[in-house]
Amino acid sequence: MWCTPPVKAWPATDTAAGSAATPAAPPPPPDELARFGLTEREREVLTLLAAGRSNTEIGQALFISNKTASVHVSNILAKLGVSGRVEAAAVAHRLGVYGPAAR
Repeated sequence: MWCTPPVKAWPATDTAAGSAATPAAPPPPPDELARFGLTEREREVLTLLAAGRSNTEIGQALFISNKTASVHVSNILAKLGVSGRVEAAAVAHRLGVYGPAAR
């Protein structure tokens, strides 16, 4: 006679009951910059750019070359869809991109 081992049942989970017992955490605030697809480094450069820093100053602050800073700035301009540094800084300020790193 063939005998199969007993199968244990998975514990029943009711997502509706579970969510009623535990209040859901509020969603995190939307990241306004996420829609532009900026990398973390580009965000750092944008913060410094919004503070009025030159490519040389950005490079010194982030320990990168002036050329690398320039490339990051060019990528930021393209991703934000703006034509210059002043416009990029305006977008950054409008979205609240400034802080201790910019000083």
